[in-house]
Amino acid sequence: MDESPPSSALSGLNGLDAILQHRSRLGALVLLSTAENMSFSRLKTLLDETDGNLGAQLRKLEEAGYLSAKKEFVDRKPVTWYSMTKAGRAALSAHLRAMESLIKTVKN
Repeated sequence: MDESPPSSALSGLNGLDAILQHRSRLGALVLLSTAENMSFSRLKTLLDETDGNLGAQLRKLEEAGYLSAKKEFVDRKPVTWYSMTKAGRAALSAHLRAMESLIKTVKN
């Protein structure tokens, strides 16, 4: 009996982006892929996150070059706008392709 995993399973696992394996980081990029930009407060609401946790997760994405942040004042209140970078789009696409590959290898 052959117990080695199919090469497509290994390829899928190796293709997963460690940065995007966190729910909030993956969710933020998925949401940002549908919009030109989104405010911190909107992401917080949609992802149902606390300020501290979301801030930390977005900072990791920013450090990886997957998104950019722009700060401004609206009605004298600070607002941070996030948008996905070209590298972020590429990383999300590659991660989703790897997930699709994994899903296809699962036998029911």
